[in-house]
Amino acid sequence: MIGIPISNKIPELDVALEAANEAGNAILEIYQGEFTESTKQDESPITEADLKSNEIIKKYLSKTSHHILSEEDKDDLGRLSKETIWIVDPLDGTSDFIDKTGEFTVMIALVKNKKPVLGVIAWPTEKNFFVAQKGEGAFRFANDQWNKISVTSTSDLPKCRTVGSRHHLSDKEKSFIKKLGIEDFTSIGSSLKVGKISSGEAEAYITTTNKMKEWDTAASYCIVAEAGGKMTDMLGNEIVYNQEDVYHQNGILVTNGIIHNKIVEEFKKLE
Repeated sequence: MIGIPISNKIPELDVALEAANEAGNAILEIYQGEFTESTKQDESPITEADLKSNEIIKKYLSKTSHHILSEEDKDDLGRLSKETIWIVDPLDGTSDFIDKTGEFTVMIALVKNKKPVLGVIAWPTEKNFFVAQKGEGAFRFANDQWNKISVTSTSDLPKCRTVGSRHHLSDKEKSFIKKLGIEDFTSIGSSLKVGKISSGEAEAYITTTNKMKEWDTAASYCIVAEAGGKMTDMLGNEIVYNQEDVYHQNGILVTNGIIHNKIVEEFKKLE
């Protein structure tokens, strides 16, 4: 993979890229063969690919001195006293991995003072990467080249292309999307929803669930912010990271920024 065109790279960027690339290759190898799946205590699925990816990522990230908060490891609350930590989802979209949709990703974020300053998302089946560093813009690696990406300037809600979960779309979300007058809706797996918004291929992602956790959004947060978009909870509150409670209690709203407040205002009318 050729070097990303960021001149003021922080050293963690290359570490995270290497980790995501190698983890993605290992996931792909397992994906193309036979694999077993099991269920975690919270009823969510897990495969050997989740664990292998986690092992590889930790091998790279441990070269830095930062604590790691990962979906697949016991939470070390020692992280709460740290200014800078890694937040990792070794395989985002395990259900999509199992269902062979190809829509799963590796997510690595560096969080400083409770905000993501670096986001790396690898999409192994397409050899794509979405990457951002705070203050340096957002980039996508596809067809063997890096391109700067940005959100659209669409402001008319009914014209907005909206993306949502394939596996977890609720009736509440369906009726709210309909109420907004949005007709163009696509179900997509994993963090690719935010990848699409950041690349200008969609305008909104709406989820009201309280089941999403910090590792589901940290890398995406940095990428969509650097692409000119916005991520908050559904009530418009800022999202902060490295919290004791890793759950996002009020859902997640990701948009191109322009339509953000309109959606928040409509949602508040339902509450």
